[in-house]
Amino acid sequence: MELETTISKSIRTADDRANYDAACKQLLSEKIILAWIVKSCVEEFRDCDVRDIASRYIEGEPQVSEVPVAPDKTNAATVIHGIGTENATQTEGTVTYDIRFLASLPSSNGKMRMILNVEGQNDFYPGYPIIKRGIYYCSRMISAQYGTEFVAANYSDIKKVASIWVCMRPPKGRENTITSYSITEKNLIGTVEEPVENYDLMTAVMICLGGPASRNEPDVLRLLDVLFSSETGADEKRHILRQDFDIPMTQTLERRVDVMCNLSKGVWEKGMEAGMEAGRKEGAAQTMLNSIKNLMETLGLTIDQAMSALKVPDADQPKYLEALKGHTQPN
Repeated sequence: MELETTISKSIRTADDRANYDAACKQLLSEKIILAWIVKSCVEEFRDCDVRDIASRYIEGEPQVSEVPVAPDKTNAATVIHGIGTENATQTEGTVTYDIRFLASLPSSNGKMRMILNVEGQNDFYPGYPIIKRGIYYCSRMISAQYGTEFVAANYSDIKKVASIWVCMRPPKGRENTITSYSITEKNLIGTVEEPVENYDLMTAVMICLGGPASRNEPDVLRLLDVLFSSETGADEKRHILRQDFDIPMTQTLERRVDVMCNLSKGVWEKGMEAGMEAGRKEGAAQTMLNSIKNLMETLGLTIDQAMSALKVPDADQPKYLEALKGHTQPN
């Protein structure tokens, strides 16, 4: 029964986190939010008004992938037409993007476009450098253009791509930073100057948040900190978005903010509950360890005798034996 309860709790927690992640993606996919991110992270849009980016340059509806593709799922198609949420080949399997969209470049009068990807990332240390994954996503968005954006040797038709990662829990040294990684020209011998558009084809950006209390100016870091704060209520978030960022609160945006706040509160409360439960278990284990030591020292019992007297369950005995290695036992 206890095992069943533990499994049930784990499933519910996983469901809550999946719903929370899906809500994060939906909120990030709002055009006005994407516009703030693009303006702050992509040089081509730096001088544009946020509302212009949202209404004029971001094309169509951003595509959101809410369900991760199973690790063993493959796609038999060798070419994915259009700008779907997945890129696949027979050998590489499937890559799913959180959010992906097209944007017209302001300097081209709508003749040139860029492919952008935005990812929300909770775990800054998933077992590999996040920036490498960002660069991989850029590479996939470029290679996937073959057969859709360019064919044969028409490499001049390749569109520039950007992968932007919103890191919600970065380490202290990275908090409140935005860092961009791109291809640059470096002369090793002699001096030449290639047109920038011929090599500046990918940009990976890391946005590392740091908490809304640490920032007062209306920039993208504060905007994202406010949106994803578990301590800021929905009403306050709506007020800040309207007052500080001049963001019109549509019904869709209001609903997504509300859903985000409710899910955030639920995940936070479950995390606190899990932490308290772990603390209680750790405290009980330490108390038992101290009791075993006391019996050994005051009554001269062996470890086995002390655990038997305290009725320590067989399953728990190995951890106490390990903890008491080297502890003096009576002869």
